[in-house]
Amino acid sequence: MNKKSSAAIWILVAMVIGIGVGYMIFTSFPDKKTATEIAGYISLVSDVFLRLIKMLIGPLVFSTLVVGIAHMGDAASVGRVFAKALGWFVTASLISLLLGLVMSNLLKPGDNLGLPLPDIGASANLATSKFTLKDFVGHMVPRSFAESMANNEILQIVVFSMFFGVALAALGDKGKILLAAIDQLSHVMLKITGYVMKIAPLAVFAAMAATVAVNGLTILLKFAVFMADFYLSLFLLWGLLVLAGFAFLRRRVFRLLSLIKEAFMLSFATASSEAAYPKILDALDRFGVKRKISSFVMPMGYSFNLDGSMMYCTFATLFIAQAYNIHLPFSTQITMLLILMLTSKGMAGVPRASLVVIAATLNHFNIPEAGLLLILGVDTFLDMGRSATNAVGNSIASAVVAKWEGELLSEPEAAANAARIEAEQEASLAHPAQV
Repeated sequence: MNKKSSAAIWILVAMVIGIGVGYMIFTSFPDKKTATEIAGYISLVSDVFLRLIKMLIGPLVFSTLVVGIAHMGDAASVGRVFAKALGWFVTASLISLLLGLVMSNLLKPGDNLGLPLPDIGASANLATSKFTLKDFVGHMVPRSFAESMANNEILQIVVFSMFFGVALAALGDKGKILLAAIDQLSHVMLKITGYVMKIAPLAVFAAMAATVAVNGLTILLKFAVFMADFYLSLFLLWGLLVLAGFAFLRRRVFRLLSLIKEAFMLSFATASSEAAYPKILDALDRFGVKRKISSFVMPMGYSFNLDGSMMYCTFATLFIAQAYNIHLPFSTQITMLLILMLTSKGMAGVPRASLVVIAATLNHFNIPEAGLLLILGVDTFLDMGRSATNAVGNSIASAVVAKWEGELLSEPEAAANAARIEAEQEASLAHPAQV
């Protein structure tokens, strides 16, 4: 058993033990206030882990992206990769939104729900004004790079890094010293990432235990049909993503899926796409995607290519409409899809962003916002699937763009590169003071 498989198994074991411990707490402390307090202490580990990951994301995105763009050589190359990645993202987003719409219409999870509906006048207390197209476009360009780094605004960091990388490449020999320093920064950030990832199983255990301790497993039974329908739809989306990857990568797509399994389970268990970002970069390195492509496409994907979150937006919106017996004509649903296509960009980094987007959409089409209260209790369990899907979608997108650009190593070269990475990591563990 290799180290990657071992790490993935540890995460899976941590998930199972976490569910068991969480359920014991839920049954032992029927008072929800007490259970929530205990869960708060347990979740300290997962909270610290996610905070450490967020601490790394800004410098990691900046350093790897600047180095990648500088190595591309000119603005024309950057523009070409940007256009190809954006084309993939827009297509994948449309397919994800459309699949959510189709599956919600076919399965009708909101019909005959058998649960008391929240009062129409109730509010989910979510700010719905954040996701307008005007605000998004204005939000893309940072007022201050320091502010963007402090707030982990990935899209703004990407915009600044693109300018910085192109300018650094234009300097030629004058910029080599600075480029080398930023390259070393990226290696330092990846080294810190390796340390942080050692507590990933503990973080997974804590996240699962805290969630189940507060909500129990009975809530899953109440929403069994809705959750089963949603995960069936996610499963179909995974199939479409893999099929799209197979069309360009052929059988190598299955090698990629094997490499990202640890990142997949990590994002699933923590309900955070960001938690998987460093692991996906490492997996893409081993797969043979050159860093100048992966470090460019991956950060973009976190703002433009959240496939699981996209599908959830249409699926959940129509579920709520069905629950309140509101009929939406097909033309209205298509309008909803197009609006979501625009307003859902830039969701990464905003807590419970999918719910905010859905709340804005409900208001726009006069569907009771109170319907969000129906799904709030199980949203964490749904967010796990969304986050894992986002990780898969961005991994495949990076590999395909690399293939298009001729920046994907052949299988023998990729295998040799993976062996080199493994040897470097073993040497680093054996002689940490020399690294």
